[in-house]
Amino acid sequence: MTRAFKTLDDMGAIAGKRVLVREDLNVPMADGQVTDDTRLRAAVSTVAELADKGAKVIVLAHFGRPKGQRVPEMSLALVTQPFAQVLGRPVRFVDDQDAAATIASMADGEIGLLENTRFDAGEEKNTPEAIERLAALGDLYVNDAFSAAHRAHASTEGLAHRLPAFAGRQMEAELDALDKALGSPEHPVAAVVGGAKVSTKLDVLKHLVAKVDHLIIGGGMANTFLAARGVDVGKSLCEHDLTGTADAILEAADQAGCTVHLPYDVVVAKEFAANPPSLRVCNVHEVAADEMILDVGPAAVEALADVLKTCRTLVWNGPLGAFETQPFDEATVALAKTAAALTREGQLVSVAGGGDTVAALNVAGVADDFTFVSTAGGAFLEWMEGKELPGVAALAR
Repeated sequence: MTRAFKTLDDMGAIAGKRVLVREDLNVPMADGQVTDDTRLRAAVSTVAELADKGAKVIVLAHFGRPKGQRVPEMSLALVTQPFAQVLGRPVRFVDDQDAAATIASMADGEIGLLENTRFDAGEEKNTPEAIERLAALGDLYVNDAFSAAHRAHASTEGLAHRLPAFAGRQMEAELDALDKALGSPEHPVAAVVGGAKVSTKLDVLKHLVAKVDHLIIGGGMANTFLAARGVDVGKSLCEHDLTGTADAILEAADQAGCTVHLPYDVVVAKEFAANPPSLRVCNVHEVAADEMILDVGPAAVEALADVLKTCRTLVWNGPLGAFETQPFDEATVALAKTAAALTREGQLVSVAGGGDTVAALNVAGVADDFTFVSTAGGAFLEWMEGKELPGVAALAR
């Protein structure tokens, strides 16, 4: 298939070439140890493939928010060894103060990790000077960091206009999956959108109603939509000032032929705590003034499972209930298991993304069964909003 962007397959012979590879190695750390190496593992396929082809691989990444200052605890020197362990081969730390000399001394197939790109004050401003400083270190550029693609920085966007630019394997997989999900999906398409507040997902909801056949709304934001439909949601988390906006979204969905699914039975309690004594399941019209909705009810989940069985494509962002606290993870887990089973059977292409979503799918034990799970947060959300991502646009052929 011909893609809108070049991949590693389009690079030709690269032995001896200096290849700058933008990865996202912004990993969480505690006491000098990496606590989640997901992003390190995501970088392995591209970096290893380039090294195996004889390139001098120079990995570019940011770490934390040093704001153009040199902050020792945000040095990528701290990530060099953990990255080498995950790669299963040596990685040389490349100090930005003498980067050119270090890279010149690298052997073909060797891997270097350049100091935090954000130590350069021009990185986030995408200045011509910052772009030139990086471009001078390489012959070719590979962007493999979809999760940073919504930012127009020197190392994520500027370099792609200065050197021959290619998408890495992780970026390629991400863009292919996203195209299958919303670019040119197989219909019917369902979207699950959850989370606490409508205000954070307004653009997502407005974009999706014109794209999908079924919009399943969960989390605290469902309460705002229920309130817009005249339901008394008691003490539930609800943005009452946005009921007019929710109404407008429901109206737009109607006109676009998109069915919006809101829960008709819910799990409520008088306090938000694990397994509270006041826990009960009721119809949405029976929520008492001193109760709060904390999850979608079992009958509604069963109906949503039936909806997914009629669909060919699913996009998922956000949990259905307050999933961090039991038993308010039950609806999310149950529906995720249905989606996973349909995916395994080849009935459904399922793409999920966002930090909370990944955590919820891991709780359900089904993350590996989805067609694709994106670890990108902001970039995934902006993609769901239909926005152009600068780092992706810069890779266009």
